[in-house]
Amino acid sequence: MIALSRLGRFQDSVLVAMSGGVDSSLTAALLTREGRPVIGVTMKTFCYSGVEGPSRTCCGLDGIADAKSVAAQLDMPHHVFDVEEDFTRDVIDDFVSEYAAGRTPIPCVRCNSFTKFRDLLRRADGLGCRWLATGHYARVVGPGAGRPELHRGADDRKDQTYFLWGMPRRALDRLLLPVGDLTKPQVRAEARRLGLDTADKPESFEICFVPDNDYAGVLRRYLPDDHPALSPGAIRLEDGSEAGRHPGYAHYTVGQRKGLPGGFAEPMFVLEIRPSSRDVVIGPRMSLARSRVVAGGVNWLADRPAGGERIGVRIRHGAPIVDADVLEATSTGFSLDLPTPQAAITPGQSAVLYRSDLVLGGGIIVSAGGPPASRVPGRS
Repeated sequence: MIALSRLGRFQDSVLVAMSGGVDSSLTAALLTREGRPVIGVTMKTFCYSGVEGPSRTCCGLDGIADAKSVAAQLDMPHHVFDVEEDFTRDVIDDFVSEYAAGRTPIPCVRCNSFTKFRDLLRRADGLGCRWLATGHYARVVGPGAGRPELHRGADDRKDQTYFLWGMPRRALDRLLLPVGDLTKPQVRAEARRLGLDTADKPESFEICFVPDNDYAGVLRRYLPDDHPALSPGAIRLEDGSEAGRHPGYAHYTVGQRKGLPGGFAEPMFVLEIRPSSRDVVIGPRMSLARSRVVAGGVNWLADRPAGGERIGVRIRHGAPIVDADVLEATSTGFSLDLPTPQAAITPGQSAVLYRSDLVLGGGIIVSAGGPPASRVPGRS
């Protein structure tokens, strides 16, 4: 049996964000079992009519139904809130504008940063809830103590702090993350033991408004047919010579290998996207490596690091945390030097900063520097 004594026995009610997955379902179950007054909420973020693809994506229609089912199992109240207008403005519009500008955004970061946590805190206040709980694999140290900290989840393979750096700092003092100390197998085993309907529900990896993974299809619905992002252009080598043509740079991201011209002595990868000329620049793997990172749109969840301090940074989801030396850290951005150059540092993705397990904050990658290899591979 999993105990929640580390959270204390607060008698104040808890608002639990329920996506319809096993993680948030177990979160609700554990808190309910502790005798807390719990209210479940699910956010309807998107209008799914006319959208083809799997219906069991995060926050999808099946997710709403599953959340309701679990709430009924636990005999707890459950509400569905329509946040489509805010979600469209904060997430979908940003997704479209970022791809149109040749960058690769992370909708889940935008959703957590602008739509979910801000709205959930407002809903918690409206429903008289002191606490907010989610099923994220992360840990809050010291909630309710005045200076709480966000730490990485105990299961590094499932750690979700990469997606949480943009949440309002004030949320930490009210946030409970009951599954943050557990592994995914432990979560499923406990959910089965409790008989939750979602115990064996498959995980969803699709973006809720791109269930078929056709990113360009989303852009075609929002951009004019002749937009540069959807218009043909040149695929160029690092020396500027043309290696082929593409149907629109929105189909490409830094580090991509699929869909590039062949006939070279070694595999080629996307190195850069140039929206002004509609060029997609390609080169060998060694040319992907960069040693400088510049990020903007920063959000600090702890005191920002000092210049010259060595910290850790994760530059994409699933990548290892690597050493970074802080060149500058301000209220709006930061720049880092990477002692070991990293491949495919992609504008639009997040750079999240760590001091051991502590999440310092993060930002959106603006650019990556450091000279790439200059040789041009020959075709075989």
